[in-house]
Amino acid sequence: MSETGPHRGTPTTADTRLSTMTTLRLGGPARAVRRCRETAGLVEAITTLDRAGQRCLLVGGGSNLVVADEGFDGIVVLIETSDVVFGSEDTSPYVTAEAGVGWDDLVAATVESGFGGLECLSGIPGAAGATPVQNVGAYGVEVADLLRSVELLDRRSGERHWVSPSTLELGYRTSNLKHRDDQVVLAVSFWLNADRVSMPVRYGELSSALGIDPGATADAEAVRDQVLALRRGKGMVLDADDHDTWSAGSFFTNPIVSDDDAAQVLDRIAARVGTETRVPTYPADGGIKLSAGWLIERAGFTRGYPGPDAPARLSTKHTLALTNRGTARTADLLDLARTVRDGVHDAFGVTLHPEPVLVNCEL
Repeated sequence: MSETGPHRGTPTTADTRLSTMTTLRLGGPARAVRRCRETAGLVEAITTLDRAGQRCLLVGGGSNLVVADEGFDGIVVLIETSDVVFGSEDTSPYVTAEAGVGWDDLVAATVESGFGGLECLSGIPGAAGATPVQNVGAYGVEVADLLRSVELLDRRSGERHWVSPSTLELGYRTSNLKHRDDQVVLAVSFWLNADRVSMPVRYGELSSALGIDPGATADAEAVRDQVLALRRGKGMVLDADDHDTWSAGSFFTNPIVSDDDAAQVLDRIAARVGTETRVPTYPADGGIKLSAGWLIERAGFTRGYPGPDAPARLSTKHTLALTNRGTARTADLLDLARTVRDGVHDAFGVTLHPEPVLVNCEL
């Protein structure tokens, strides 16, 4: 593996365990780690490894990875690029960030600089470059609502190019960048609102906490503060001392049930929880979206399941997060995920799908 220069793609012999690079704190070793603090060095490192036929795993914030106990038989490329630039186009403000910028750091910087738009996405762990891949969303806002453009590296040609959101096929927690590795996100750019005006606050829990009508706007800093408070209450803001945050965030995506299957599924839910119980449903293309957390709880998996002695448990604050209590292995977490997935399917006929990327392992 060739040297690419200091602060560009510098090899290191430091700890190669993936458990030190992921928010779950799980995962075995890689063969080596290469840290990239500049985009040019990142491109050079990936290109060099590709030409040498070396397997590489790109890691940013590590918040959306579940890595096998056996680790990864290749080179980890740590994306640590950090530039953030504000600009304006036809009087519309925007911000551009390199892929390695911490996502919440970026959100904080936009609010501190007097802009709104990203505040509902506060507190989400990970790096900015991962956000368009997953079309990250929370509290009624998703990346697709604000994305201006994405800079990609085409690993087949070695070329860098900017693409518009319309080319990415952005959908619920997905894009055409997901589950592929021939395109690497190098930078992302987002439209912002001037005068620190938030996006319309459509999420009922958030609008109630802010004391405003659903759909109204507010000061972006106030919205950010409230989002962080709500997320902390659910164990969804990283805290090294709180094992409820040793997770990959929401482990399962909210399932979308087709129009053809919706009536049967809702009848099955009603048979279990009673016809008077309100089932949270949301409109979705071709069907309805159900709440994965709600289904998990109604299938009998309570917060903290399976109990205080288990190395991997559902969060004690939020059933949608699967957590490492400090001694778990990846195998323990996957066993728990299978139990929850199969239990929900047995109860309601709905299959939950994992949101994190599984590396060298599967459900």
